[in-house]
Amino acid sequence: MRPWVWLALPVTVGVYLVFVRLHARRASTFTLPVLGTLVVVTSLLALTGSDLEAYGTTTWPLQWMLGPATVALAVPLYRQRATLRAHLARVLVAVSIGSIVGAASAIGLARALGLSRTWIASLAPKSVTTPVAMPLAERLGGEPSLAAAAVLVTGILGLVFGAPLLDRVGVRSALARGLAYGVGAHGVGTMRALQEGEEAGAAGGVAMVLAAIFTSIVVGALVRLLG
Repeated sequence: MRPWVWLALPVTVGVYLVFVRLHARRASTFTLPVLGTLVVVTSLLALTGSDLEAYGTTTWPLQWMLGPATVALAVPLYRQRATLRAHLARVLVAVSIGSIVGAASAIGLARALGLSRTWIASLAPKSVTTPVAMPLAERLGGEPSLAAAAVLVTGILGLVFGAPLLDRVGVRSALARGLAYGVGAHGVGTMRALQEGEEAGAAGGVAMVLAAIFTSIVVGALVRLLG
């Protein structure tokens, strides 16, 4: 194990806090704490030739906190329950269409690039959270590690391009923006939605959960039909 990996936990937290302050002073896509920390820590791992498994072992408290952080999404959901209930039909339609488009586009791109069936099955669940995408990919005959990588890339792309794209096409509704973030970029997108406000964050949380359920139901049929 490389020496710096023993300090991985304080280094990761320290880098994150630096980007929190940077983003507070100059808000932009490139100062987003999650994106900045990911780039810096990944670069350190690559430059030092450190073992990713060792990094995961020494930063286990951060992984443990993912559970409580996910449960905490229930707070904005509860506060915004009236708004979500009032637009329930629209939410269900948006999430179902978004889930189908997300999976179908991944399958279509993989086929266009001439990728194998394993790759197609691994990329199909790219827009759902990792704990759902990995077993889904395995069930479809894909590789869970490839699915996890696809989820990570999807989240980063949603984080970087989501807000500018929504701004460009004129989407102003907090509910619509939150749904787009949650369906298109799972947990990372929901985090971005929360930065825009409680209503967007609540919509993102609902979209992330519903998209995981809906994708689990339809992705197998989509792979057989399009793959």
